[in-house]
Amino acid sequence: MGEPARRPDSAREGVFEALGDPVRRRVLELLANGEQPAGALVTALQARVRISQPAVSQHLRVLRDAGLVRVRAEGTRRLYAVDDDGTAAAREWLARFEDTFAQPLDALATELARGRRERRRAASQEESAREAG
Repeated sequence: MGEPARRPDSAREGVFEALGDPVRRRVLELLANGEQPAGALVTALQARVRISQPAVSQHLRVLRDAGLVRVRAEGTRRLYAVDDDGTAAAREWLARFEDTFAQPLDALATELARGRRERRRAASQEESAREAG
């Protein structure tokens, strides 16, 4: 008997639970460059954090279970890659907030531009005053 099908909400929760760990986020960053063998991932992670090969394997399993990475066998090697279908759940959920963030960010960009313009204007006025003085 197979596992029960996961509801989209519970699948999405698994994605964000998996992404909650900084090591797993780093694994995804490493895999963003393309498919890599488990050994290369272990080496890259060990260069930044103290972590064992079994711990990396466990992180890869969590990412696989969440649908964020896929694995394929090539002889005795296991090659891992980002699973685009799995990451779509996170992108889809986050897309709901794009408009929520867009307006405040547009307003911030406007204020930053206004501040730069005012600083340039003030600097220009100071320079004119020095030349006249």
